[in-house]
Amino acid sequence: MSGRGRAARLRERLSERDLGMLRDLARLRLLTGKQLRRLHFAVGDLTTQARKARSAIGRLAELDLVVRLSRRVGGMRAGSEGFVIGLSGWGHAVLALDSTAEPRRRRRVIETKPAFQSHVLAVSELYVQLVEASRLDLAELIDFTGEPEAWRRFGGIGGQAVVLKPDAFVRLGIGEFEVLAFIEQDMDTESLPTIVRKCEVYIAHWRSGLEQRQLGAYPKVWWLVPSVHRARSIRGALKRLAGEAQALFEVCLTTEAIPFLTQPLPEGGAS
Repeated sequence: MSGRGRAARLRERLSERDLGMLRDLARLRLLTGKQLRRLHFAVGDLTTQARKARSAIGRLAELDLVVRLSRRVGGMRAGSEGFVIGLSGWGHAVLALDSTAEPRRRRRVIETKPAFQSHVLAVSELYVQLVEASRLDLAELIDFTGEPEAWRRFGGIGGQAVVLKPDAFVRLGIGEFEVLAFIEQDMDTESLPTIVRKCEVYIAHWRSGLEQRQLGAYPKVWWLVPSVHRARSIRGALKRLAGEAQALFEVCLTTEAIPFLTQPLPEGGAS
């Protein structure tokens, strides 16, 4: 049986919820069992939710559509919800059946460094919280694009190709406003000069006008940080930027991201 034929046979065995779980893993790269439960099993009491999520993830693993990494988040007490889940090569192949575009080569998830996993899972957590906020009618989640789909390519001043690499692009509907945001999930691992250099790439992209022509406004760039000390440090670094460009950037604690992102900002990042 050809690879595409096997993928089609696997696809026939999946429910819409199964496919939704695979699509979220493709969008975000990694999710914990708990995050998958919150996304796709939010109805019923917590025990029932956990049992259904555990069963669904186990079935997808048996079909070789997802892989469960050895690392647990939250320690042994987290149980199966603490496992980190990724999409396998066959998972990608099943989702590729929906696309008429030339399939891109996708590698199955393999063991990665804890620092990388923590960063990816922090971005995934933002997505989960935005989905939960949309259920409470705090905002309509129009789009959430992770890496590398969220990256932007544009021409530099000398004509060279430049790639802007946000961790995510977010589009929210809040009342009559549409809020646009690039997300930079900071883990307090990069130096401040590195932060400034990345901001300068954002400024060059802003000055290119490409995003504004497509969306009508330039997204606000949100630096989500783990501590008040780190927030002060990054705000201080942003003061080194050109005055008119500083308004492109905002800094807030990761734990406060949802209240900030779900309020309209008419002065920037909204139309």
